[in-house]
Amino acid sequence: MARIGALDRRTFLYGSALTAGAVMLGACSSGDGGGASSAGGKATNGPTGKGSETKPLQAPAKFQEAPMLSAQVKSGGLPAVDKRLPTEPYVVPHRWLEPGKYGGNLLLSVPATNDLQIREYMYGHSLLRFINDGLDVAPGLVSSWEANDDASEWTLHFREGLKWSDGEPWTTADIMFWWEDMVLNEEHSEVPPDEARSGKGTIMKLTAPDERTLVLKFDAPAPLTALRLAGYTKRGNGATWMEPKHYLKQFHPRYNKAVKKNWASADGEFERKRDYSANAECPTMSGWRLKSYRDGRQAIWERNPYYWCVDKAGRQLPNIDTLTFTVVDDPEVGRLQMQEGKLDYVHGPFSGLTLADVSGFKQTAQRSSLEVLLWDSGSGTGSMFFFNYDHKDERMRALIREPKFRQALSLAVNRAEIKKSIYFETGEPTTGTMSPKAVEYQVNDQGKQVYRQWRDSFVKYDPAQAKTLLDGIGVVDKDGDGLREMPDGTKLKIRLDYPADTTKDHQQKNNLLKRDWEAIGVKVNLNPVPPDAYGDQWNSGALESQCAWEVGNGPDHLTQPAWLIPIEPTRWAPLEGQFYNVRGTPAEKQQLDVDPFKRTPPRMAPDPKGPIAKLWKLYDQSKLEPDEVKRRQLAWEMVKVHVTDGPFYMGTVANTPQLVLVHKDLRNVPRRDNLALGGFVNPWQHPTPAVYDPETYFWSNPDEHT
Repeated sequence: MARIGALDRRTFLYGSALTAGAVMLGACSSGDGGGASSAGGKATNGPTGKGSETKPLQAPAKFQEAPMLSAQVKSGGLPAVDKRLPTEPYVVPHRWLEPGKYGGNLLLSVPATNDLQIREYMYGHSLLRFINDGLDVAPGLVSSWEANDDASEWTLHFREGLKWSDGEPWTTADIMFWWEDMVLNEEHSEVPPDEARSGKGTIMKLTAPDERTLVLKFDAPAPLTALRLAGYTKRGNGATWMEPKHYLKQFHPRYNKAVKKNWASADGEFERKRDYSANAECPTMSGWRLKSYRDGRQAIWERNPYYWCVDKAGRQLPNIDTLTFTVVDDPEVGRLQMQEGKLDYVHGPFSGLTLADVSGFKQTAQRSSLEVLLWDSGSGTGSMFFFNYDHKDERMRALIREPKFRQALSLAVNRAEIKKSIYFETGEPTTGTMSPKAVEYQVNDQGKQVYRQWRDSFVKYDPAQAKTLLDGIGVVDKDGDGLREMPDGTKLKIRLDYPADTTKDHQQKNNLLKRDWEAIGVKVNLNPVPPDAYGDQWNSGALESQCAWEVGNGPDHLTQPAWLIPIEPTRWAPLEGQFYNVRGTPAEKQQLDVDPFKRTPPRMAPDPKGPIAKLWKLYDQSKLEPDEVKRRQLAWEMVKVHVTDGPFYMGTVANTPQLVLVHKDLRNVPRRDNLALGGFVNPWQHPTPAVYDPETYFWSNPDEHT
């Protein structure tokens, strides 16, 4: 199953600092599938070893524990370490790890005390885990698993002796509580996740034959189950998959008739009590558990004495005693704190850091003690642009759906300048693809070729060819004012819609798009939209474009395929994506006599001979295909549709670096060279830094970081 003084940013972007930044990051540029490397070369205290062992490691015969836990064992407050660990604990398999030291505190910042990004540091609730930047799936709470020949029935075997952070046994009853008393309970808002559906989209039957075994039965093949179980952080940004039944049943009406009727509402007692990031009483399976909570100010997490993971030497993890998350909701204040040395570890994407910040952090490194690392983002687009394929205006919609129109605009973009001015000569110019880290591109030469074909399809900067394509479809300057009209003679104006609070790098790219497209005679208007209104306007077809996003999905094309195939309303074909959502339900046959834009929700069927119908057909085949090789070939066929009929979304520069700031005394934080694919930061589905096990991080001098 394995393969399954703060420097002003605007000032830095121009002038001599731009040259310095380009030199500093020049080594990060790459060819096929490449990306970033650590700024300034290898760190002298950096770890060695690359990637992770793909076969589960056997646990040592003896275990070690943190001194603070040993003291509690001696006083009778805790059982011995071998009684707290499962019979076969998970041994973290990363080759870059060195033996750690126990102790110390780690200072971090978050925008809110219970922000979901906190859970991105902890993989402890995940049934399976991604390793090697998503190329492999490893055990997690599940020690082994198997599927029948057509992948319609999966059996999961959990570790013996797992315990919640309060010492109570973890069993499959905790999963069945989530499933029966939350997902299948109509009063609760929890819904079946993707991994709970077959290739036909129907809900699985879930049973627990015993305390350590779970059986997932589907009415059709469900070959992506293992990949989906490894994705996201469970009880985090992914599906819940478990709750501590022994604790939460007292707040559930099935077990306590005195529970109030609003138990399942957002402010109901059940929901408040199950939030283990705000309620210290709620047990967890993660490496740290909440110790203290001051809403809007600070949350302190302490080591979980029952955490079920160890390192190769048998040391129970985590190494660091406590994590202190302090609320910083102003990005500029956050940058100042970083430069003043008030934080020990910063995951750049969580803090809004970009490559424009590198020079400032390098200049303040002596004061802050923070080293700049760069992991590959895995982005297939960088800052991107795409039209609303289902735009409400009929004339504009017809033009948007003309491939040559979109191809012309792509050819008119000077990506080399974007690469220089925004990404400091890192990454690779791209037409816009799924992530270059995706398994489909890594497996063999054919996969690499498919990637290059998509990446390079309309990436060339060729304004002359762009003009020729526009002329050929009747988008010409008919009145002699230097600006092109639509084929029917009406004025052509492209509106660049974007959320008003978008970051400066997206805005800078939008300005460059406007310049380049107006250079070929296409009028462009910039249109910031209130963020709260953006989603509804997009889904209804009211907005024309989106130009403040990127594609980072992975580690494969089919587990999270929404950019590849319109299957929901937030991407490039919202009404057709919404129509896919209602296929096979009563709603599919309802409101057929109503204007698609006035249906509830707005939705429309695709042209049966068009590219979306082709993509749906291929995707429907792939969902039912248990053979991995054949499934991969179907994904390649979908890519070919994007090459011939696209681009449906337009990228700029792919796989640019993401910043990670690490205190010089912090160890076991991997460098780019340690990671199987150089890192894979951007997609939530590949949860970073959780996949690199922050529980293994340690202080070289823990007494100086208490």
